[in-house]
Amino acid sequence: MRTARSTLVSRVIVATDHVSIAAAARESGVEAVMTPADLGTGTDRIAFVADSLPGNPVLVNVQGDEPFISPGMIDDAVRIVLDQPAVHTGTVASRVRDAAGLGNPDVVKVAVALNGDALYFSRAPIPFARQSGSAAPIFKHVGLYAYRRSALLVLATLEPTPLERTESLEQLRALEHGIRIKAVETKYDSLGVDTPDDLEQVRRLIAAPTT
Repeated sequence: MRTARSTLVSRVIVATDHVSIAAAARESGVEAVMTPADLGTGTDRIAFVADSLPGNPVLVNVQGDEPFISPGMIDDAVRIVLDQPAVHTGTVASRVRDAAGLGNPDVVKVAVALNGDALYFSRAPIPFARQSGSAAPIFKHVGLYAYRRSALLVLATLEPTPLERTESLEQLRALEHGIRIKAVETKYDSLGVDTPDDLEQVRRLIAAPTT
């Protein structure tokens, strides 16, 4: 499991409300915890597990639709929280370098302040380039978060927010409630599974012989 290869991760748990997923994880030697079926987001599921892990001050949310997540990318997110005591949530972003990614609503974009704080996440192209040759880079957000446990438990108690519902992006709940998310640019990229075409591409990559 790629998550376990992170140099900063000491324990891997699959949080799921599906019995078959939990069984598959355990058959692979991975710890699994069943979560209530009425939890709406990955953040809520992670918080449910975190409530019983008082000895783990930093927790990482790696979403199940990121089968090729890089261990180095996980380390990048965790270091944000470990190295900056004032930061409660860290995430990563990579540069969008092609027009297809910019216009794809399944590729979430993030606008980042000069100090590294995430300003906004959107499925739309942001920032909008009013003129050609814009100086602002466009960042793709990877659905990966490192949380301080205390902040995660607070976040999970907050009601879903208007922007969160509009964009269907759970990280906007934190921003709308005034919780900072620090984003760092990562040199790694990831292939998420958001569509049937993505799934077929991942299957081909998994089946391809290694050299």
